[in-house]
Order: sequence, then structure tokens, then C-alpha cells
Amino acid sequence: MFKDKKLLITGGTGSFGNAVLKRFLQTDIREIRIFSRDEKKQDDMRKILKNDKVKFYIGDVRSFESVNDAVRGVDYIFHAAALKQVPSCEFYPLEAVKTNVLGTENVLNAALNNNIKRVITLSTDKAVYPINAMGISKAMMEKIMVAKSRSLVGKDQVFCGTRYGNVMASRGSVIPLFIQQMKEGAPLTITDPNMTRYLMSLDDAVDLVLFAYQNGKPGDIFVQKSPASTIYDLAVALKELFNSSSEIKIIGTRHGEKKHETLVMREDMVKAEDLGNYFCIPADNRDLNYDKYFVQGEVQVSRQDDYTSENTTRLDVEGVKKLLLSLDYIRDELSGKGGVVYA
Repeated sequence: MFKDKKLLITGGTGSFGNAVLKRFLQTDIREIRIFSRDEKKQDDMRKILKNDKVKFYIGDVRSFESVNDAVRGVDYIFHAAALKQVPSCEFYPLEAVKTNVLGTENVLNAALNNNIKRVITLSTDKAVYPINAMGISKAMMEKIMVAKSRSLVGKDQVFCGTRYGNVMASRGSVIPLFIQQMKEGAPLTITDPNMTRYLMSLDDAVDLVLFAYQNGKPGDIFVQKSPASTIYDLAVALKELFNSSSEIKIIGTRHGEKKHETLVMREDMVKAEDLGNYFCIPADNRDLNYDKYFVQGEVQVSRQDDYTSENTTRLDVEGVKKLLLSLDYIRDELSGKGGVVYA
């Protein structure tokens, strides 16, 4: 489906960009452009890949000019550039706005300016009922995508989005932290043993974006039905896989953390389309005639449940171990090779 096409990945030196490259470089795609502001990671990728299909563009989504230059001549954009760490966004919320909100505005405006056929934005469960700056900025990113998509009626362009939970073994996530703590013989520090989190692989993230690419209409947001586990069961599963004697230490919930994550709020579940392994939240196509939305409401909203990490498929310890063993990172760590923790 990407034969002889050109793809741009914003934030392409990160985990998602690496996963896309792994998937696409052996296909008949013509070119993949990696757009990011990290010249060191770009240079590392260039030396490792040594592939003429990959082109590197230094720039920042905060700069419309640099984005506009990079998208010229491409067919599709996967917009993955973001500030993702909850603590840094809490301390510097305006920086989250500049990258996650205004940066998305720049990417979509550049796409409009260059008549890009498909733009897929990547969001997070933290955008649903957001309680921290990162989640708030990602929620605004989604709203911008939906708003921009309204201008595409009658055009041969699609802006749509994806929303997913925790990506396992990404840098800064809990799995590499637990493994490092076990290597050091230190306690595994967990916040709340009953806290639940979705468990999604990088391959799942790529599959979700490709599904959105193939099926999306302007303004749609796609969610994968991912399993979840408690943080305690995840820690126990890792201890058993690595035959670790490290104790488990409860440190309490940190600022900006939820007990459970939500991928689809009940207000959206009312209209969400069940597509088997995915939900599609169709575009909000309301216009400025607000009156009709206040005069009559949706009776079904109050009868719906959110789709959360608490009520999705719950894995037990054995189920978590099986899922972990599907990751290259875990298999490499167990074999002593040392896994790659993605950026």
C-alpha cells in the first residue's frame, strides 16, 4: 500500500519511528523521511541503517518553516513528535503546549499547504479525562486534528488520529526500570499494587496507525483494544522471568498519576464503532449552531461505561509473562545480550 510512496515521520528518531523503519524498510516504499531536532540520534540511525531509502531532516515541529520544508513532496505523514514525560510537562507546561499543541497545528497546516493525502496523529490514553499537563496538551492536539479535518470535506485528504496506552519497554517506562532495579539487587518500586495499565507493544502501535491509515475518515480517532494488568502483577511476572529475589516496595502514587487509564470515555463510547480489535470514534462534525446540542441530549451517555485499563481484558501473572516474552527487548535481556530501550 506504500509502493513508490514517500512517508514523513515527525519525531522519527523515537520508539515509534524505529518500529516503522523496522517494518517498512524491506518493503517497496520509496522514501521515509525522519524529521526530528535530535542530530545525535539521527546520526546514530544513519550509521546503523545505511539505507538510501531513509532521509534525515533536522527541524522542530515548533517551527512551521522547518516542517513545511520537510513535507514537500511526501504522500503521507505519521505525526509522532511530542513531549511525553509527565513530570517534565508538569514543570514546564508551556513547553508541552509549544510542542504538542502548536507543533501539531504547524504539521497540519504544512500538510494542508502541501496537499498531503494522509496525516495520522499519535495520541495517548492520558488525553482522556486529563489530570496532567501532558494529557491536557495531547487532548488539545486531538481537538486541533478534528477541527482541521472539518476543512477537508470534499477534498482528497484525510487527517485522523490514534490513541494508545503504555508502550512496553519504551525509554522511561516501568519495565526497563524494573529490570535495572533487579540487576542492581534493588527493590522494585511500585506506586499502587492495584494500579492498572494497558500493555501494548511497538508492533501494536504500528498496526494501529496502519489500520487508521487504511480505514480513517477525516477526524476519526482509532483505539486498539489492549489488555492490561496491575502494576503488582507486572512486577511479579518480571521477577519470575528473571529469577530475581528483589523485594517489591510500595512507594505511593505520584503526582499526576491515575489509578486506571481510560482509552475511550463514555461520552465517546456511545457513538464508537466496534471494529473487532479496534474502536473508531467518529469525527465530531457539529457546527456553530449550538442550540440543537443544548435542547436535546443523549440519554445513552449515562448508561455507558468508559473503556479503561480496569475493565479491559485483565492479564494474570502468567498472561503477562507470555506477553513480555514476545518482546525482543525482554528476550535479549534474558539471553544476556542487553535489550534496546527505544528513545
